[in-house]
Amino acid sequence: MKRWLTVLCFALASTAWAQPYPSRPIRVIVPFVPGGNVDITARTVAPALGDALGQPVVVENRPGAAGMVGAQAMISSPADGYTLMMGSNSSLAVAPNLYASWPYDPIKGIAPISNLAITPFVLVVRLGLPAQSLAEFVKLAKEKPGRLSMASGGNGSSNHLVGELFQMMTGLKLSHVPYKGTGAALVDLAGGQVDLLFDQASSTVPNVRGGKIRALAVASSSRQSALPDTPTFAEAGLRDFEIDNFTGLVGPAGMPLDAVARVHAAAVKALATPQVRERFASLGVQPVGDTPEQFGALIREDLARWSRVIKSAGVKVE
Repeated sequence: MKRWLTVLCFALASTAWAQPYPSRPIRVIVPFVPGGNVDITARTVAPALGDALGQPVVVENRPGAAGMVGAQAMISSPADGYTLMMGSNSSLAVAPNLYASWPYDPIKGIAPISNLAITPFVLVVRLGLPAQSLAEFVKLAKEKPGRLSMASGGNGSSNHLVGELFQMMTGLKLSHVPYKGTGAALVDLAGGQVDLLFDQASSTVPNVRGGKIRALAVASSSRQSALPDTPTFAEAGLRDFEIDNFTGLVGPAGMPLDAVARVHAAAVKALATPQVRERFASLGVQPVGDTPEQFGALIREDLARWSRVIKSAGVKVE
């Protein structure tokens, strides 16, 4: 009898281990507060991703320390494919360049799965600012060096670095005002407490369309259908200022290759659904669906890019 029970328990355990991935809900950590580009992307894709995987995909916001809190939560979880992170330029390329105590090696410490979407940065200003175009904004900033306040999602965030690059290319001097997330920065911009913000189209488009803020230029090679009346920076007079923000899924290093492949295939399927494509189009977001290898290469390229900007601008975090 005892031997029979032992055999039965072994058989049950073997069956449990043999269950195909995924066999339970998947958690996707967003390392920022709700309302920003990364959160919007995660919540747009999660339902369709869950349908494709056959398991619920639960989005969990874990903000703090420029994405470090969420990154730590992801990297300290078992590398079994059940805890992923929605990463972006900020958490995958900018912050690892700034923080010596970043919780993982930005190349060897993660398992890239797929770049889900790209969206250009947009220069948006408060409605009361006396600048209706990029040229007028540049003129105003030159007349008031260091007096125009530039909000960002935090010191060392992608918003901050894009603003630093803009100042390097134009010779302007702006006053940086860091917030705990772009959602809060957008609220104060709409309220007139700060003058400008470089932010992703996904989170700025609704506010521009709602008449809360004004868009002056978009950092893409061509005009965006979501902002048809907003010129590109090149059209507005500043060439070579094309900056896309990427948003994609990563897991801890050591995540099983079959799980990586399964999530990637499900992500591609999710991005092709009408609800995701329509939502992205309305926000000026372009679906991608890169392979894990392509996404890994993009992360490495972006790490090098923002390393140069950080060193040139002398950006430091405390």
